[in-house]
Amino acid sequence: MTTAVVEIKDLAFAWPGQDAVLELPSLRIEQGELVFIKGPSGSGKSTLLGLLAGIQIANQGRLEVLGQPLAQLSGRVRDRFRADHLGYIFQQFNLLPFLSVLDNVTTALTFSPQKRARLQGSPEQEARRLLGELQLPGDALTRPVHALSIGQQQRVAAARALIGSPQLVIADEPTSALDTDNRAAFIRLLFEECDKQGSTLIFVSHDPHLEPLFPRVEDLHQLNRRASC
Repeated sequence: MTTAVVEIKDLAFAWPGQDAVLELPSLRIEQGELVFIKGPSGSGKSTLLGLLAGIQIANQGRLEVLGQPLAQLSGRVRDRFRADHLGYIFQQFNLLPFLSVLDNVTTALTFSPQKRARLQGSPEQEARRLLGELQLPGDALTRPVHALSIGQQQRVAAARALIGSPQLVIADEPTSALDTDNRAAFIRLLFEECDKQGSTLIFVSHDPHLEPLFPRVEDLHQLNRRASC
């Protein structure tokens, strides 16, 4: 029997004093899936990612991530859960500009003993392995991350999200600054590493050219009853 990494049932979210921005009757994502979630601006993509990461809490319905009902956890427990089990690739990467590439990657382990325990070697060894798999040049690893190209910074952000074998990797429009060929190449590398680690990938974008690369595509504009109104 397959294991659900994400299980949503009759979920609704509204900001205080506003109408609901997200109403999802049902969504299930299995372990190891590579899922592309598309949708135009205003369809609820950012809200959904905030809910999956436990940053926001749904007003009603059920949302479980890795079997955990996030709404029933305290803020501190959700923070710990996120640090231990999730990897997140931000649209703007959110790297620490004056730290080295290696230090940026290993910072993901700072607040997670579980991720450190899952390493096969030292944090630096695993960071070097991931960066090599993601085709970052070896001479870039000790440079400050602000000195890298956008494409190189993207790979650093991916390695930071992947270190420690998180069960769920969330990618929020991380290819928006790249051309089409580089986007496709990066996604293929991301697929390979998620497959090696057994990680589930949820990749959110409004770029329709990326859809054919993914084995599963979900249209949030159709899933979200509020966006379809």
